[in-house]
Amino acid sequence: MKQFFAFVKKEFYHILRDGRTMLILLGMPVVQILLFGFAINMDVQHIRTAVYDPSQDETSRQIVQRITANPYFDMQGEVYSMQEIQDLLRRGDIDMAVVFDEAFQTNLVHSGKSQIQIITDASDPNLGTISTNYVLAIIGQYQQEMMGLTGIPYQIDIKSKLLYNPEMISAYTFVPGIMGLVLMIICAIMTSISIVREKERGTMEVLLASPLRPATVLISKTIPYLTLSFVNLISILLLAVFVLHVPIQGNLLLLIAVSILFIFLALALGLLISTLVRTQVTAILIAGLGLMMPTLILSGMIFPIGNMPQPLQWLSALVPARWYIAAVKKIMIEGLGFIYVIKEVSILVGMSVFLIVFSIFNIKTRLE
Repeated sequence: MKQFFAFVKKEFYHILRDGRTMLILLGMPVVQILLFGFAINMDVQHIRTAVYDPSQDETSRQIVQRITANPYFDMQGEVYSMQEIQDLLRRGDIDMAVVFDEAFQTNLVHSGKSQIQIITDASDPNLGTISTNYVLAIIGQYQQEMMGLTGIPYQIDIKSKLLYNPEMISAYTFVPGIMGLVLMIICAIMTSISIVREKERGTMEVLLASPLRPATVLISKTIPYLTLSFVNLISILLLAVFVLHVPIQGNLLLLIAVSILFIFLALALGLLISTLVRTQVTAILIAGLGLMMPTLILSGMIFPIGNMPQPLQWLSALVPARWYIAAVKKIMIEGLGFIYVIKEVSILVGMSVFLIVFSIFNIKTRLE
């Protein structure tokens, strides 16, 4: 028994001395429970809403006040034309617009009928459906109260307009997210083992001792994987269009260009990982499991970022897939042009440059 307990004691010491093992055993569960606990929120909240009310009468103002007071809506203010609504929806500044009929109260009093139009961004079918239902419930309750007070059978005719995905097909939401997840994981894994393989074989020092600069060595290792990833991208797009029946509404060349930029970023992230670890197994674990959870939870592909606590929203800004998925939705689903994805493209370019520069610097310091 003494020998048995001696081995147990030795194993405890071995684990406690290994900081990385302790971090995985004790730190990972804490991180996972916090991320899943706060990020997984299927309720639709913080619906950014604008109002177009040309009538400006008492009845329409009462309905607007009820929508504003509802905690599920974040009122973005009033707009003064239908064109302004279209521009806000294209830029992604609002999720919904409520449009009142002209002379709303006058029509309701004299004819007993008036109209309200709900315009919703339905590129996310869940968000579009639930947001519309929230407004329908508010207006329906107000209509019942008015009929109870006056005894007059008022009828508010509500018309819904679902933009970008009127058929409410769920694939329109998941395909951009799957593209971001697959390209990020596959590309990062491919390049994460490249430098580590050279280290394990003892040939990395030989490469760095050659006339080529470290930056040239890293970029030369990226080009073959970039070519293979481009083949993967074409396969994904063909499957999305011809198997999942998700049309490409925008410019195909722009979509491919943004995707290549994201592929390059993922490859650069894999190179950075390869400069930080010593074994291929560790590189695959970090690139695969380590990147999968943030991409799934914090990119917006499954859980709306607006529903998350503010610290997690800030953290999600560091997830490259968040910006790529947003750009793909605008180009592929909404059919928007380059001017509407400048923000996402600029962030992806900045991240790519940072990762490449940091990888070059790190490979010098790690091998000195």
